[in-house]
Amino acid sequence: MEPTPEQSPHHAYPDHWEADVVLRDGGTARIRPITTDDAERLVSFYEQVSDESKYYRFFAPYPRLSDRDVHRFTHHDYVDRVGLAVTIGGEFIGTVRYDRINDQGRPASAPADEAEVAFLVQDAHQGRGVASALLEHIAAVARERGIRRFAAEVLPANNKMIKVFRDGGYTQRRSFEDGSVHLTLDLEPTEKSLAVQRGREQRAEARSVQRLLAPGSVAVIGTGRTPGGVGRTVLRNLLASGYTGRTYAVNRAFDEGTATLDGVPAHRSLGEIDEQVDLAVIAVPAHRVPEAVADCGEHGVQGLVVLSAGYAERGAEGRELQRELVRQARSYGMRIIGPNAFGIINTAESVRLNASLAPESPARGRIGLFTQSGAIGIALLSGLHRRGAGLSSFISAGNRADVSGNDFLQYSFEDPDTDVALLYLESLGNPRKFNRLARRTAAVKPVVVVKGARHSGSTPPGHAVPVSRIPDATVSALMRQAGVIRVDTVTEMVDAGLLLAGQPLPAGPRVAILGNSESLGLLTYDACLAEGLRPRPPIDLTTAASPQDFRDALAEALADGTCDAVIVTAIPWVGENGEAETGDGQVLATALHKAVAEGSAKPVAVVHVEIGGLAEALAAASSTAAPRPRTVTPAADRPRADTTLSTGPARGTAPATPAAPEAGRAQEAPATPPVSPGPASPADPKASPAPEAATGPGRIPAYPAAERAVRALAEAVKYAQWRRQAAVPGKIPEFLDDTIDEPGAAALIEAQLATAPDPRGRPLTHDEARELLGRYGIAVRPTLPAPDPDAAVAAASRLGYPVALKTTAPHLRHRADLGGVRLDIADEEALRRAYGELTDLLGKPAELLPVVQAMAPRGVDTVVRASIDAAAGAVLSFGLAGAPSELLGDTAHRLVPATDRDAAELIRSIRAAPVLFGWRGSAPVDTAALEELLLRLSRLVDDHPEVVSVALEPVVVAPHGLTVLGASVRLAPPPARSDLGPRRLPNY
Repeated sequence: MEPTPEQSPHHAYPDHWEADVVLRDGGTARIRPITTDDAERLVSFYEQVSDESKYYRFFAPYPRLSDRDVHRFTHHDYVDRVGLAVTIGGEFIGTVRYDRINDQGRPASAPADEAEVAFLVQDAHQGRGVASALLEHIAAVARERGIRRFAAEVLPANNKMIKVFRDGGYTQRRSFEDGSVHLTLDLEPTEKSLAVQRGREQRAEARSVQRLLAPGSVAVIGTGRTPGGVGRTVLRNLLASGYTGRTYAVNRAFDEGTATLDGVPAHRSLGEIDEQVDLAVIAVPAHRVPEAVADCGEHGVQGLVVLSAGYAERGAEGRELQRELVRQARSYGMRIIGPNAFGIINTAESVRLNASLAPESPARGRIGLFTQSGAIGIALLSGLHRRGAGLSSFISAGNRADVSGNDFLQYSFEDPDTDVALLYLESLGNPRKFNRLARRTAAVKPVVVVKGARHSGSTPPGHAVPVSRIPDATVSALMRQAGVIRVDTVTEMVDAGLLLAGQPLPAGPRVAILGNSESLGLLTYDACLAEGLRPRPPIDLTTAASPQDFRDALAEALADGTCDAVIVTAIPWVGENGEAETGDGQVLATALHKAVAEGSAKPVAVVHVEIGGLAEALAAASSTAAPRPRTVTPAADRPRADTTLSTGPARGTAPATPAAPEAGRAQEAPATPPVSPGPASPADPKASPAPEAATGPGRIPAYPAAERAVRALAEAVKYAQWRRQAAVPGKIPEFLDDTIDEPGAAALIEAQLATAPDPRGRPLTHDEARELLGRYGIAVRPTLPAPDPDAAVAAASRLGYPVALKTTAPHLRHRADLGGVRLDIADEEALRRAYGELTDLLGKPAELLPVVQAMAPRGVDTVVRASIDAAAGAVLSFGLAGAPSELLGDTAHRLVPATDRDAAELIRSIRAAPVLFGWRGSAPVDTAALEELLLRLSRLVDDHPEVVSVALEPVVVAPHGLTVLGASVRLAPPPARSDLGPRRLPNY
């Protein structure tokens, strides 16, 4: 007899199913299991659902829930019967439930693997993506409980619900039975369902940031009654920026007769304001923030910028206050920038928002800037202003309790006003997601990152991050793999950002150098060589060169097909009287602008010394300069957000290549229409527009030192090369031959973990490792133990001479320099002699654990490793064995799964790579075999996350083939994946 709901065993409340999610419109909501305490909430929720929605849910008029219904819908065992609710402000806005059924559609328990599912969403919240989010989460819950299929009955007229199922990306079957549509969904994630999920995540998170940056109204809570103070400063900056929306000053200490402050309406609370406020800037002491947040939530505020300090940067107590702040804000559907933030800026003409402590709003530009440090934010804003550069948006996230660099990437990806994204990051809350988002964004626009707090243990207070064991050099390599331009200093970030925002991408590394100083030209030439560029001999125009000479030389260089970029060097020129003239920089800038406007699309940078006004004049757009196209990605292949960037005819004939989808097995769906940069309210015609930015087509970046200009150009060259390669992504070979036995490997892993005495896992023995690796076509040369000379001779007889004798004691492993390895032993006599020398030198056989191994063909000794980092994911590494990798750190890294292109780049990206390709007349080794080994190991750790580390050392790569002489493997329960499963906001 099958169990009834009352008879089924009850399981503990699954709190890991709780999640905060971002809905389609950018607001947040909480998803959690329904409990027996939710009866009143359920009844209240149902009363607010329309009769039509009730009819679609129950297939008949159903005006109210009976007591039995309420009991059934609030009592679950969390295995065979599960209900989830979406809540805002503690009240239900949507529900979903499943009931496990058998083949006859009757209630059942495991092993039945099908469940009937039904949804109900309040009419006021339909269209916000509530049902789609619920489907993701209830599907994940069902898979966890062994359910593989959902069955649903839907009325044909219920198009919204049918669309939810159809658009989910799951494999489904549909039939029409008894007047209803019968749907069956296979819950196994597919490439399509993952792409749909990530596409929804991108649009929702981008919209949530857009709501913060483009509000229709702003209230500053904590505005002081007297000049000065944080709140009053923000209010002053809002007004000075010409913000186009409505502004309010709020302070509970205002006198009842206070009607205005600095010309804006003044109120004691948000409840006194007659309209909804979109954004609240909170500048009150930390102990008063909860009261302010509650006031915001109860009056429909969409987002918060919390400038208040006193949170996680103050220790454990402050960290708990910060967590409570996030919980409170999200319960009302609001997102937070901060706490301890510096503020936000949006220079779009339709917004003109400066809700920050920056006294001057930056010029309008094409650079988006995100920083986790207020001090660094101040420095960057000041530096960009001095260079005449402008911004599209600016976010200083402070403690980054909610809105993070990942959210900023989601927004920047489709923001039509942003050409380059600059990020100063001190921590990565979700490194896997960051890598994925950065790769997708870098495919359409540059992403430049400075990573502070790079060394272990130096994470800034207030930044909760997952523990990572990988060194900073590995993080840098993985960023490069994703197309991120990582630089070391904020100065380098500004340098690169100016070039990338104002100039086309170079087609290659060939650089023309011209100017009126031979010495400055030689310095630039040397800097190009140091950065891996290919400079042509500098052209010396002599100190007598006029601006017209500069124009003619630059025009000639731009027309020359043998160069890809031009660096102009300039010092004060000599006038007709023979004396040096500082000159008017405007004259030279005009000449250069004209040459650029008439030439082909190549990047141009200027290195100048003491020429007054030149940098400012170069930063200004030339009225005769046609917009210069970015030549890597044609508009037809870019998201619609970028199609608005072209404002005139393209010049030049540089070849274009399409933008790359995200590499990997599942490709993401393209983004939907771009985020609108402006608020709903019309612009104030009385407000003065922001000045035009100095970061757009036609602007030429100027640098005070050759090294800085060359370094920025080198980063642009490497990024452009990545874009071209990413346009045709590599492939992940399927290896559909008999050399890979995935089920066999899975069975071995399961058996080994089942016998592990430590629940944290265990290392495999040599023979166990050989067997597991062999399932993936990785052959490890066998070794035989040699506890005494006779055993060594017997082992050599089995393996065949010549052999190697080596110790395997941990302190001597792979230490040929200590004398623990004897090679090319040709016969029994030599073997016995080597055995005696080994034990005399290093100790007794029981301590050395000697083994005998057949000799491998001569070649280059290399090391191949793979490991799973809890924060970054699975990482594949390669280097030469010994000093190059161990002493010099000459190791390359790629994320798993690696493509054929990743494997080829991996072995070529180490500094010692020439050794593999015939250095100094040596024979090139079989790099194709090495690439195949890397791909096989990548496939192993990708298929089986329980394989948490593998080290193949040494791998001897010969001119023909390779030999794996040693292998160590560790198995453990895999770390939790933060980038899989239904979308959810992180909880720090």
